[in-house]
Amino acid sequence: MAATAVIHHATRVLQAVRPDFPADMALRRHLYDARRLNDRAKREVSLAVFAYFRWREWVSDARSLEGSIEAAAALQNRYEENPSSVKPEALAARAVPAWSRDEVAFPVETLKEIQREPVLWLRARRAHSQHVIAELQGAAVAEATPWPVKDGTCLRYTGSQDLFLTAGFHEGRFEIQDLASQAVGHACAPVAGQTWWDACAGEGGKTMHLADLMGNKGLIWASDRSERRLQALKRRAARAEVFNYRVAGWDGSSRLPTKTHFDGVLVDAPCSGVGTWQRNPHARWTTQVRDVEELSAIQLQLLRHAAPSLKVGGRLVYAVCTLTRRETEVVADSFLEQETHFEPTAVFEGGPSRVMLWPHLHRSNGMFIAAWKRIR
Repeated sequence: MAATAVIHHATRVLQAVRPDFPADMALRRHLYDARRLNDRAKREVSLAVFAYFRWREWVSDARSLEGSIEAAAALQNRYEENPSSVKPEALAARAVPAWSRDEVAFPVETLKEIQREPVLWLRARRAHSQHVIAELQGAAVAEATPWPVKDGTCLRYTGSQDLFLTAGFHEGRFEIQDLASQAVGHACAPVAGQTWWDACAGEGGKTMHLADLMGNKGLIWASDRSERRLQALKRRAARAEVFNYRVAGWDGSSRLPTKTHFDGVLVDAPCSGVGTWQRNPHARWTTQVRDVEELSAIQLQLLRHAAPSLKVGGRLVYAVCTLTRRETEVVADSFLEQETHFEPTAVFEGGPSRVMLWPHLHRSNGMFIAAWKRIR
């Protein structure tokens, strides 16, 4: 599609953005309505919209929104070809909002990484990984991963087709799931026949992964405060042929959805999402420090309310796709101080009890994971 047409569509998307209608939603709505655009054209519009937010602080003095979009796209192209074209000092000053620099000690390599286009990661079901690789005609490649179990299910996708339209996706052979999100499932390390609780399951990405790791044997309780998200989970589970789960609403209070005592509990808590700023650059400019303050209190409360449901010897995993100190180390420290019947245990076999996945290390989202064992 001609550059002028791309800028025209991207401008219409950005003009639709409101506080209650973020860029990703505005983009999806626009592309859905723009039925004449082919997949390649839609991708070009998406890239232009996200480039605008990555380079916003460099192009904000342009005379028009169209001029800003065009300048940001040019910066993105130049940076992808030559990352050294932007100095580290400029990245530190402009790539992220000022408040976040007080919350996160951003490595310069992470700042460089979040200005690049993100990698698209897939998780193949264990029984179908080779089928998926063959089906996607070499565009999906198994990559080195931070967890010790190398099962070949984490695939880096380099193709251009719309994966949502492929037979492999519709028949549940793979999910679109970031590497860092997949790391959480491997940190849980569930065993077939166990009983687990995915306490903040959302639409079920990690529930599906736990079920696959368990070979569909045992039982997973999946909870969320949103009935809409739980209905989406059920649709995903049907597509992925997951049957060893139950759904129950939970508002995060001390009133738990079941009296079951679990072998393992995953608290994949709501967070500020700083670790997703490469994939969702608009969020850099909408997230505020007060969000970190409020969410850190909620995260600790969720952990403390979920903890009593574990059996002695059970495994508790805490995960957040953020990098802020107050939502990661501070929450983990506070939990351990207040819940003395837990002790730290390795996130991945033979490793530390807390892991921070930085975007530049694996070209993934940022993620913090901590693990504890109930000792009495």
